[in-house]
Amino acid sequence: MSLPTPGDLAQRLAEHAEAVCRHYLPNGRRSGHYWTVGNVYGTEGASLYVRLTGPTFGPRAKGKWADAATGEHGDLIDLIRINRSHDQWRETLQEARAFLRMPLPEPQSPASQPARDNGEAARALFRAGQAVSRTPAATYLSGRGLSHAIGMPALRYLPLCNHRLEKQPTRQLPAMLAAVTDPAGRITGLSRTWLAPDGRGKADLAEPRRSLGALHGNGVRFPGTVPDILVAGEGLETVLSVHRMMPAIPHVAALSAAHLAALNLPTGLRRLYVARDADAEGERAFARLQTRAGEADILVFELVPAFDDFNDDLMLLGHRDMALNLAPQLAEDDAVAFLRFEDEASASVA
Repeated sequence: MSLPTPGDLAQRLAEHAEAVCRHYLPNGRRSGHYWTVGNVYGTEGASLYVRLTGPTFGPRAKGKWADAATGEHGDLIDLIRINRSHDQWRETLQEARAFLRMPLPEPQSPASQPARDNGEAARALFRAGQAVSRTPAATYLSGRGLSHAIGMPALRYLPLCNHRLEKQPTRQLPAMLAAVTDPAGRITGLSRTWLAPDGRGKADLAEPRRSLGALHGNGVRFPGTVPDILVAGEGLETVLSVHRMMPAIPHVAALSAAHLAALNLPTGLRRLYVARDADAEGERAFARLQTRAGEADILVFELVPAFDDFNDDLMLLGHRDMALNLAPQLAEDDAVAFLRFEDEASASVA
């Protein structure tokens, strides 16, 4: 009897994609139709996505994975080979056969899986929220130097928002909600930031910020009046900090370096500023987005903070010195037309 081919093994592994992920990538977690983790070696993070559902064959088949930070991709045989640092394919095939001989949960058929629309769940949760003004979310934003964002339509507040972690009881805590939208403005997902009851910081949780729905290519958008310039960045606080400096320019927060690299860029864009974090993931995200934007003939500028991110800059430097750090990184016309300088009294972020 002949041994199964690598293709046969990959298909059988894909039938148990979530079990494969839990075994080889235990630091990740299920997020909708994907298993997310930091990289193929299983470090904590969210730049690598493994499809847990889908057809048997094709680029969107279950078991297919891609790392938005590095561009690596493949099937579950490839994932096991890299994860286990095998030098020979023979080792990988032996490993896969051994895994498939283990007791594994029966894969659910598509008919037995409950239909789940995380996009609609995100929209319903956002509708349940209330205006941020006079809530702990307003206190949180003010404490980060971002009181200008309190009335922005992309943000809402929910007094009791469920926080679930595997094998832990559900907790209900106050949360700031941020609507993730596509370029047409349709809500596709949601970011939840759980807060301390008084709003003076995030809640004391292992994961005080989590997302729901379709984030890939989309982001949290903050308004501006200039139609052909955009500032894109990672986290909410980072992007809102730069928005405070240049409120006339629209801004979008992709919510992670991986999603920043994959951001869908609007048509008619002439100039793009990428406000990245000062780390290796931020550098990689900028490089990938710069390449994609360049292919669309969009002029790209890199914005680099003095500290770890731009909210650190705002808190530690104050408005005026942060503006002075930004000015040389902008196109000269934009620095003159859009960059706001405030006096020290109005720049207080204490």
